[in-house]
Amino acid sequence: MHPATTFEVLFVCTGNLHRSPVAERLLAAALPEPRFRVRSAGTGARPAPLDEVTRALIDELGGDAREFTARRLDAGQIAGADLVLGLERCHRETAVRLHPVALRRCFTLREFVRLLDGAGTSPGTPHEAVRLAASRRGQVIPPPDESDGIPDPYGAAPAVHRARALEVRAAVLALAGILTPGSSGSPSAATSSAAGSA
Repeated sequence: MHPATTFEVLFVCTGNLHRSPVAERLLAAALPEPRFRVRSAGTGARPAPLDEVTRALIDELGGDAREFTARRLDAGQIAGADLVLGLERCHRETAVRLHPVALRRCFTLREFVRLLDGAGTSPGTPHEAVRLAASRRGQVIPPPDESDGIPDPYGAAPAVHRARALEVRAAVLALAGILTPGSSGSPSAATSSAAGSA
């Protein structure tokens, strides 16, 4: 993992072309540099640029879509991250299989937010947030459905891509508030306006 001065978040989806790039670029816009480093990867990704729909959504919602190339998830990326967040449970499980010692810092994005939303206490640091979420995972019964995940919009109409991107954005802004208590958790006022008009 990185030195205590830098906290790295790694988002994981399947192709690293839609959900995890949106999460990466929106969280990077919401968190202060250089305290945080945000990356993403895909369990089945091949090097490829973002499509125009995803690129436009990232820019519209307050992120920076420039210079992005999909990359495949590997054990080294997981070992280097302080927090690994899959967009679905299968992504979290793949990360754990690749690097089992990372189990207590691997969650789905929505799972992590859900566990800390009901904690009743605000963690003081990002590392404390990860430890608290891991401890609560053994105490809180997970939902029976797939509500901890955000479905893949691959091959769907632009409206579906937008709906999924807004779901990712809502979870990412909640995550930003957890990692930086007291912050607005919003990349910009313009971003809030854009999402509010959706």
